[in-house]
Amino acid sequence: MEKRRTITKKHLIQRISEERGIHLHDVGHVIQEFLDKITECLSQGDRLELRDFGIFEVVVRKSKIGRNPLKAAIPIVIPERAVVKFNAGKKLRFSLSNVKIGK
Repeated sequence: MEKRRTITKKHLIQRISEERGIHLHDVGHVIQEFLDKITECLSQGDRLELRDFGIFEVVVRKSKIGRNPLKAAIPIVIPERAVVKFNAGKKLRFSLSNVKIGK
């Protein structure tokens, strides 16, 4: 089984900086501003569509009853909460069709 790598924001910034010849600091600021704007939009309840990449939207998960099997399966109420839902766009779905899934 092939071990999957974890790519961090730092790695992305370094990669973009090297490939585009843009100073690391400048790339980092643009990426962070981009992520901040996404967070801002979603925290206001907006739906964010990035053509061909995907759609981010906030949905509310209803409250439910859960059980902790380590504590005699005592039922607890898990309150409703807002979560981010992501639907992949056409180009992203197509590029994922070539990913080999190992078990």
